[in-house]
Amino acid sequence: VHLMESGGGLVQSEGSLRLSCAASGFSFSNRDMSWYREAPGKEREREWIASINQFDDRTDYKKSVSGRFTISRDNALNTMYLQMRRLKPRNTTVYYCNDILMGLSWGQGTQVVVSS
Repeated sequence: VHLMESGGGLVQSEGSLRLSCAASGFSFSNRDMSWYREAPGKEREREWIASINQFDDRTDYKKSVSGRFTISRDNALNTMYLQMRRLKPRNTTVYYCNDILMGLSWGQGTQVVVSS
């Protein structure tokens, strides 16, 4: 099992980024998948921010990102995305992907830094 996040970087406040999660070693299309972020000030704690269903691509979002972030997936490419818009400095952290139960081995994450 391998998850590789990419697409992070430095962006100004109100800017946009698109994160990618490349998955391998498991049946990606048969998993409900999620994006997580490192909790502020808590290096090993990840908090859920968005999920996408395996059956009908139904999505769910943490209230604080709803309307600004969009989760999507391409099962043919075994890849999941997180389009982030109107980024705020408080969104600065490391972002990770995993399944909805956090049952897969974690990748390295991708760092997002939003400057004010």
